[in-house]
Amino acid sequence: MQRLLPGILLCGGITIGAKLLEAVETHFLRQAYLEALVLAILIGVAIRTVWKPGPLWNPGIHVSAKFILECAIVILGASVSTGTITSLGATLIFGIAAVVSIAIGVSYVISRLLGLPPRLCVLIACGNSICGNSAIAAVAPVIGADGDDVASSISFTAALGVVVVLILPLFASLLHLSLIQYGVLAGLTVYAVPQVLAATVPVGAISSQAGTVIKLVRVLMLGPVVLGLSLFCGSLRPAHLKANRCRLALHEIVPWFIVGFLGLMILRSLGVIPAAALPTLTRATAFLTTVAMAALGLGVDVRVVARTGIRVAFAVTVSLIALGIMSYALIVVMKIA
Repeated sequence: MQRLLPGILLCGGITIGAKLLEAVETHFLRQAYLEALVLAILIGVAIRTVWKPGPLWNPGIHVSAKFILECAIVILGASVSTGTITSLGATLIFGIAAVVSIAIGVSYVISRLLGLPPRLCVLIACGNSICGNSAIAAVAPVIGADGDDVASSISFTAALGVVVVLILPLFASLLHLSLIQYGVLAGLTVYAVPQVLAATVPVGAISSQAGTVIKLVRVLMLGPVVLGLSLFCGSLRPAHLKANRCRLALHEIVPWFIVGFLGLMILRSLGVIPAAALPTLTRATAFLTTVAMAALGLGVDVRVVARTGIRVAFAVTVSLIALGIMSYALIVVMKIA
């Protein structure tokens, strides 16, 4: 603990600062356009630009970026109930899974055509298609992505997520969508659950309810995707992880945090985890994830991010447009009223 404490406290301090800035945004602008998670990355990057943490800080920063993040993913499982998922009906659930799967493939191809490295392409594809920052954070340790790749994909995904929240309500009238149709569109395209609420509440309560449930199904896709990547994408891992493949095989096949995620989801469905505990668990997940993002920011070399910035921004934007088109096609094909 003596080795880990300095780095963990540093990341915790950045997290508190990010939370305070988010509160200032909310007070003066009525809304936090940049969430604490994004602000933590930016603060971490700013600190890393003027100061490189030494051996005193690195062990705690590493633990914050990996283990604490994995703990946050486990806790996230408590917010998903199997009953909520099955209430949608098998056909719509299959349609959502199909859109997510196709979107991952399309986004990966787009990113590769733009010359981005494979691991960064996977992060962009999963973040765009599943649940933004959380998906990127969950996939990163499985494929061995470094801090620069994670920060690049999260930074542009988060920025674009804010833009989507602001402009998506316009499509409710432009496309003549019903409240349920718009909720489905928002649930399939907006990155984070809070952003789904921000994009749907101004339109109507029915849109908000539909969008949130659809979004939860997308979040649930994170487990199978991460498991699939751990099984079939070994070539993406860096050389030092491949060299230790035998020792890491069990962890790679079934990441412990995915088992934990599914376990808490089952406990939530069985009623072992009471509904009253969910707000506390949600806050814990947000705080731990923000701590991890602060750690990732502290490990980012701005010069490396700048070299891929334009291509990453273009890849994320085009991928999101493709996801929006596929989502609207699902609404039309399934004749959702």
